[in-house]
Order: sequence, then structure tokens, then C-alpha cells
Amino acid sequence: MRKRVVILGSTGSIGQNALQVLSGLEDTHEIVGLAAQSKWQALAAQAGACGAMCVAIGDPTSGDELRRALGSSVRVLVGPDGLTELVDVSDCDVVVAAIVGTAGLAATLRAVELGRHVALANKEALVVAGSILMPAAQRSGARITPIDSEHSAVLQAIQAGRPSEVLRVYLTASGGPFRTWERGRMDGASLEDALNHPTWNMGPKITIDSATMMNKALEIIEARWLFGLRPDQIDVIVHPESIVHSLVEFCDGSIVAQLGTPDMRTPIQYALTFPERRPCPSRPLDLFALRKLHFEPPDPARFPALDLGHDVARRGGTAGAVMNAANEAAVELFRSGGLRFTEIVELTRQVVDRHEFVARPDLGELLAADRWARDEVSRCLTC
Repeated sequence: MRKRVVILGSTGSIGQNALQVLSGLEDTHEIVGLAAQSKWQALAAQAGACGAMCVAIGDPTSGDELRRALGSSVRVLVGPDGLTELVDVSDCDVVVAAIVGTAGLAATLRAVELGRHVALANKEALVVAGSILMPAAQRSGARITPIDSEHSAVLQAIQAGRPSEVLRVYLTASGGPFRTWERGRMDGASLEDALNHPTWNMGPKITIDSATMMNKALEIIEARWLFGLRPDQIDVIVHPESIVHSLVEFCDGSIVAQLGTPDMRTPIQYALTFPERRPCPSRPLDLFALRKLHFEPPDPARFPALDLGHDVARRGGTAGAVMNAANEAAVELFRSGGLRFTEIVELTRQVVDRHEFVARPDLGELLAADRWARDEVSRCLTC
């Protein structure tokens, strides 16, 4: 029988690539549900193209338009609870969790509780709620496979040994658009500068996170939960070509790396078919065209987000929720012209340091910490 797939965040970059990948897996997978936060026109077009019989839209004002566009044959779920309801009613086997931010957290947690296979692109699910999500997966038997290219690479490389034999994991970073910029010049970086990523084509929030290296801070925390690592076992290494996606060092000194073209369709497909491999639409890597690969340590003075990521990974509890929310709010301020580029991480650190830490939070406490952090960003600006 074909696996029944729901895509949360189908209109975003990851969702669109997932739809393309699934079009080549029609013999083993079928799409039964799609969800988006607000782009109802794109969601309606996708549902019509792939034949999904149930869709969810997070924006409650878009429900009527979506129903008119799809007709009575497609079930339409509306509002924040609609995403979770889609996971419940679709009788799916696989959930692609690709909604950015905490908007998709409840639906992702529900999929895990139901024992579904979760192909996880949403970093925030583990950064905010890894302490809840991973134990829930152990109880239900849910499989969580990462779509993020770095963690997909770790998953592939780590198969070369036993968990107890892993010494260290290296998450590669392109260095973003400011890899060679001086610290003073970064103070005046414009939004256009920050969005000018040299390698990857991503959404604006993720691209800005790459420019600050906050994406690597998030990935440090994510790797801690996904692979059961200590924070001191996780390092970041700058690799501007973005060909080596991550490396795993074992206790005997062997280092196993995963290489591939910078194309998100490869980790998306591996997350969906793991542990099986299938032909993929990504362009094959031409080893003879590479010539050279470069690696360098990141500069903590220019990219202080990395130290913050390690600190938050060590603390656990509510620290991840606060860091993630404060960063999201700071990025929005930068995009609107209310903050300098280098102030994004400075402000995020300030909010993390000011919050009342809870070591063993429940979901309600994590969401409360998220809300507090967003409000605190605004308060800090007026201090």
C-alpha cells in the first residue's frame, strides 16, 4: 500500500519541493492532505493538482474563499486548530512538517503522539519543544527524520558506526553573505545585503538566519535532541561551497561526510524514503568539477549566535523557546528597518539572559515563554 502523506506548509519553499519530490514517488506515496498558513490561492491550486481531499488553512479569514475555490468535494479545515485536525482526520502515515515558526508545533506534536513518521523541516519544533517531542516519539514509536540538509547529512553519516562510537558532529555552514566582511561593516549591512545568499535559495527569514549564523545556533540545539548528543559534541565549520553538508567523527579518528549538490530535494526525499534510497530529481554531483573544497573555523566575534546556541543547548528547558521567539521578533524588526543587522543577535542574547528559566516545562509553559520573549524584544527597545 502507498504511504499517505500530509504536508504542513505546502506553499512554502520546502513544501513546494516536497510536492515535486512526491510526484516522483507516486508508486509508494500519495498526498492526502495539505496545509498552509495564509496563501489560500496557492493552496487551492496545489490541492487541485495533486488530488488532496483535505486541506487546512491557518488564517481564519481565508476559509470561505478556499471553500469556494475547491468546491464541496474537498474538506476544508480553518484556523489554528485546523492544522492539528488535519493530522487527526487524514489517517496519514507521514507528516511533512514544514511550517516556519511555532505555528505548526501543535500539529507536529500531535503527529508524533499518533506515532506517525514525521519528516521534519521545522527547526523550531525541536528548538522549542525537543524536551517534549523526543520523549513523545519514544512512547509512540514515531520516527522523526530531518529534512534540514545538515541533519540529513548527519543521519546518513552516522549510520557508519554505533551511537556510542560518535566522538563529534560537524555541522557545515556556508558562512552566508558576510563570511568575509569585517565586523564594523556588518553593522551597516542592509536587508538586501543580508538576503544575498551566495549558495542557497531560501525564504527571507531563513536567509537572514544564515547571515547571522543563527540558523547554526538553532541546528546545534536541534542536533542535540535528534541524535542524543551533548552540546560539546557539536561543532560548526564554515564550508563556503556547501557541498559537504555535515561530517561525523568517530572514536577511531575516522570522519564520514555526506556530499551533494546544494538542492533541498535530496534531503526531502531521503527523509521520506529513509532508510531506502531512490533516484532523485537533484542534479548529480560532479566530483571532477569541484577541484577544491575549503573549510575554516567560524569567527565567534562576528557570529556570536554560535556561542548563544551552545549556551542554550546546555541549558535546555525554556531557553530554546525564548531564543527562537526573540530571534524571530528581532529579524522582523530588522526587515522593517527598526534594527541594525548586528543588533539581531545582541537583542536575542539580551532577552535570553533576562528570562525566568524553567528547567522542565510543559507545552503551555513553552508557549508562554515564546509569547513573553516576543513582547520582551519590544520592551528592550524602549529601555
